[in-house]
Amino acid sequence: MGNAKRREIESALCKKGFRISNKDHRHLVYYTYNDKKTSVWTKVSHGSSHRDLSQHVLHQMAHQCRLPYPDFKKLIDCPMSRQEYEEFLVQQGFVKE
Repeated sequence: MGNAKRREIESALCKKGFRISNKDHRHLVYYTYNDKKTSVWTKVSHGSSHRDLSQHVLHQMAHQCRLPYPDFKKLIDCPMSRQEYEEFLVQQGFVKE
């Protein structure tokens, strides 16, 4: 994943359990399989939905999602499933089972 389009990132995160919580600021919050809101969130940059997000912004989003950047790329590009992501968050203590 080089630079990526905002809309593609949002779509990928929503497929992995994130929900847009504020349309104006594009905050996405992670919800567990049990539909519980968590403290894990990220913010997608403003601007055109077709605009590329820089590597710097993608690294910030990875940090907000509590993932190392290589794992964030896996989450977005789909080798990491929602179940694997949630298991990681539980193991790291970011989400309770």
